[in-house]
Amino acid sequence: MTAETVRPVLTAVEGMEASDGAGVRMTRMVGTPRLRMLDPFLMLDYFGSDTPQDYLAGFPDHPHRGFETVTYMLAGRMRHWDNHGHEGVIETGGVQWMTAGRGVIHSEMPEQTEGLMKGFQLWINLPARLKMSEPAYQEFAADRIPVETREDGTTVTVIAGTTGNGTAGPVRSGPTEARYFDVTLPAGAAFSEPVPAGHAAALVVFEGSVLAPGSSVRLGGPRVLVLGEGDRAEITAGPSGARFLLLSGRPIGEPVAWGGPFVMNSREEVMQAYRDYEEGKF
Repeated sequence: MTAETVRPVLTAVEGMEASDGAGVRMTRMVGTPRLRMLDPFLMLDYFGSDTPQDYLAGFPDHPHRGFETVTYMLAGRMRHWDNHGHEGVIETGGVQWMTAGRGVIHSEMPEQTEGLMKGFQLWINLPARLKMSEPAYQEFAADRIPVETREDGTTVTVIAGTTGNGTAGPVRSGPTEARYFDVTLPAGAAFSEPVPAGHAAALVVFEGSVLAPGSSVRLGGPRVLVLGEGDRAEITAGPSGARFLLLSGRPIGEPVAWGGPFVMNSREEVMQAYRDYEEGKF
């Protein structure tokens, strides 16, 4: 029987202030000069404000091709619309996992004019064989997303994947086998969770602070802790507790050609995506 190894923290990367859509202010966690990508994860944005002018302009009509977008609302309401006839509202605690595939034109607009709007949007790459698949959606309200409560008061909201204790999220993450957990730790609590061998993995700290194994330095958020190889992720909460995402996924290992809202395998495919969009083929 082989002893399990803890995944070390290779680097701790602070998020960068950014603006997207029609001027929505946010913190970009992945997809920056500090952390360009973490295969299969292309980009991660953290948005949070109770100032309406920071989010009211929203994300008007824009196209996507070749990857998946995951919107997870921590607070507030966001209306989604697309040119294939899909429309709905993502409420507090809900998730929308959209496979853009061969192409969609969609908008994401706030369904509120006051109060707190807070959440994440994650971009996950697709392998070449699925980049031109038909668009698809997986949408789940908060009451359909299981929350695992551990003996020390730790809670794990399981969006995709299955915890070591057997709690399974509702989203099927396909070829990347992505895991997406929202973890809240009480003050001083230790967290340990198996992560599949070969998966890229990171902890995205956005509330409180954490201590990496063997370290006495507290790391606050918003910050991405990129984990190295091993069998388990382990972290300890600081004196005010901590909240973070645990993300892991199987790397795709293919060339990435990124042109704005399109992520393909070659520059030629990106240019074809622009032509298809301009010719109304999405």
